Amino acid sequence: MTAEAPSQAPHPPALTGHALIADYCRRLDSSPGVYRMLDAQGGVLYVGKARNLRARVSNYARPSGHSGRIARMIRETASMMFLTTRTETEALLLEQNLIKQLKPRYNVLLRDDKSFPNILVSKAHPFPQIKKHRGAKTEKGSYYGPFASAGAVNRTLNQLQRVFLLRSCTDATFSARTRPCLLHQIKRCSAPCVQRIDAEHYGALVADAERFLQGRSTAVQGRLAAEMAEAAEAMEYERAAALRDRIKALTAVQSVQAINPRGVPEADVIALHLDGGQACVQVFFIRGNQSWGNRDFYPRTGGSESPAEIMQAFVAQFYDDKVPPRLVLLSHPVEDLDLLAQLLSERAGRRVAMGVPQRGEKAELVANAARNARESLSRRLAESATQRALLEGLAEAFELPVVPRRIEIYDNSHIQGTAPVGGMVVSGPDGWMKSQYRKFNIKGTEITPGDDFGMMREVLTRRFARLLKEDPDRQTEAWPDLLLIDGGAGQVSAVEGILAELGVEDIPLIGVAKGQDRDHGKEEFHRPGRRPHALPMNHPVLYFIQRLRDEAHRWAIGTHRARRTKQAMANPLDEIAGIGAARKRALLAHFGSAKAVARAGLEDLQAAPGISAAMARTIHDHFHPDAAG
Repeated sequence: MTAEAPSQAPHPPALTGHALIADYCRRLDSSPGVYRMLDAQGGVLYVGKARNLRARVSNYARPSGHSGRIARMIRETASMMFLTTRTETEALLLEQNLIKQLKPRYNVLLRDDKSFPNILVSKAHPFPQIKKHRGAKTEKGSYYGPFASAGAVNRTLNQLQRVFLLRSCTDATFSARTRPCLLHQIKRCSAPCVQRIDAEHYGALVADAERFLQGRSTAVQGRLAAEMAEAAEAMEYERAAALRDRIKALTAVQSVQAINPRGVPEADVIALHLDGGQACVQVFFIRGNQSWGNRDFYPRTGGSESPAEIMQAFVAQFYDDKVPPRLVLLSHPVEDLDLLAQLLSERAGRRVAMGVPQRGEKAELVANAARNARESLSRRLAESATQRALLEGLAEAFELPVVPRRIEIYDNSHIQGTAPVGGMVVSGPDGWMKSQYRKFNIKGTEITPGDDFGMMREVLTRRFARLLKEDPDRQTEAWPDLLLIDGGAGQVSAVEGILAELGVEDIPLIGVAKGQDRDHGKEEFHRPGRRPHALPMNHPVLYFIQRLRDEAHRWAIGTHRARRTKQAMANPLDEIAGIGAARKRALLAHFGSAKAVARAGLEDLQAAPGISAAMARTIHDHFHPDAAG
């Protein structure tokens, strides 16, 4: 894509709002491009694209006839920027890139950009592995997806193991096996690691699994039935029974699929429901004539956008980093359907069809997705109402200056000072904000093992130093309205001092300490400069704070366990430059353990298979730095 340099045309400094926009229009031409509306501080309010910049921007120059949201945006506009492009498709692509990067206040924003998992049949090994994959598709193999969630992938992998007996172990585990694992014993793997099946027959299982993932399960089932009949006729009853069990498993897989459209082999079904100024978008994934799950999204809207505007913004942003399927079915029409289809086709490298079906099986799929969107939004609105009431009650109980929209809860975890970590969880009007959770591996060498105050100092210093660097003017929603820590007066005083050193003294702080006997319900609350107090038993805000504190504790404990496990699994040989998987296996096989390698002399190391004199010297010097010459 080529685009001209951004232009910020001069205008009288006194002009604002629609008068300023009208002044810009006099100097715009009819080129396609992207425009940005900025406030007095230079913050981006809105990013839009246009087939004709002059015609599109002139709509904002009218002093009346706008929705409340657009009218507010126009009033706040203090300057504009423009980028011209060669085509409208380029303008649409640039618009979505800028929206994702700048997150303008008045644009519809897709807030959940988490990647979707796939199933990968890895082809980098003679006996392919089947596994879950998320992220860039750089590994050699065949990818099937996307699936709506990790749970959907795990269920499908479990079913595929039962039917096709493919291995799920890593290549390192495969090469180290000397006898079949438990999965083989429970008939979930054909045990190629110990030659219970040859490469040819295993390849046939892989081919069958891929046919199933491509939606050709009928052919697979027919072939298995024919093989079972042949085995029975040849009186190979054990083999016939095994084939019978696989056919049963395949039938079970087919029966548990919620939706199996016969006439739609591959599609994403996208349905929108609006209520109370909020939007829910449901996406169902259809691959190989099977439903691979669904995911709901709640894009940020201003409350006055039309369904067409929300749908177009969602689709363009949703496929920004995902390969679209061959067919996308929508519940609502969009303004630029052909343009959007062209953009998705370019991203996919093949034709992508889009439409709003009115009858038949495709319309039924959309209706089902729309029903799910309606029900999901209804549940979310009910939960949000409860959450808002709790946040208001929290503000009232603790006399907070504002009802908090972002609460950050901190906790530390360690075992006698080992593997120390800090955890931060975040809650807001919509509940847990899990994409905002953070973990902090404690790095300070001066911290005494078990020093909770020192750990909290490092966590909060790192957290707020970064905030001050990235957003010193507090223009984003990343700044908390309330800090909640697990601790009493000592912890609160320490945190207050840490924040004062950083110049952050206006964020309310509450410490939650267990009361007498450390029982739930007897918590004491500590605030800087105030006497400790408690809330009545059965008070809803008390339960709310307990849940916040317990979630932070759960997150910190889980993070600590993961770090401890990683340290326990660490091998000192991994720290030596030039020691890869093959050399590590050779050393362990020769000496028996990493400890024995560390004690070995130089001549003993040279005697190990695959270890040259230079490598032996490197290994010896690593474990005996004082003897290194």
